[in-house]
Amino acid sequence: MKEKALDSGKDSAEEFSPWKEYLKAAVIALALALFIRAFIVQAYKIPSGSMLQTLQIGDHLLVNKLVYLFSNPERGDIIVFKYPRDPKRDFVKRVIGLPGETLKLAHNTIYINGKPLVEPYAIYQDRYAPSSFGPVTVPPGHLFMMGDNRDNSQDSRVWGPLDINKIRGKAFIIHWSWRGDSFGVRWSRVGKLLL
Repeated sequence: MKEKALDSGKDSAEEFSPWKEYLKAAVIALALALFIRAFIVQAYKIPSGSMLQTLQIGDHLLVNKLVYLFSNPERGDIIVFKYPRDPKRDFVKRVIGLPGETLKLAHNTIYINGKPLVEPYAIYQDRYAPSSFGPVTVPPGHLFMMGDNRDNSQDSRVWGPLDINKIRGKAFIIHWSWRGDSFGVRWSRVGKLLL
């Protein structure tokens, strides 16, 4: 008895096409990249000097979007969030005050619940007119955010405490840094961890 070959309905030339394989690989890579960007890590570019000296204009950051699913923001974290006055824009600032804490700024020193906060990262450019505000108590579910460049930052002193639901993620590394004025790479900043 002679066996009959099954017909797959395709010519053998159609079974393997390198272009189809390349297209499949490209679609999978694109889907994976979009998934990672949407849910895990996203890149951001620093456009202003509000976080000087920690972040320079032209720094490119990677932001971990999962970290706050497993832990709460801590004082000192640098986070990216939806700007409270325009949620289409993203801002980056440092966490200064946590829920329930009372903050006050007097003579360029932050006081949290009456105790001075040591901030080696903070800069005050105008030494003749010390910044001051407060006291203000951070409500539950909110954070008090400030830029490191205190005299050049629109932050919680202007728009109030940040609702934690507006957080996009925690900045963790500078993956690229471009100096716009001289068109040069700042190699010393590339790979710098933001801990």
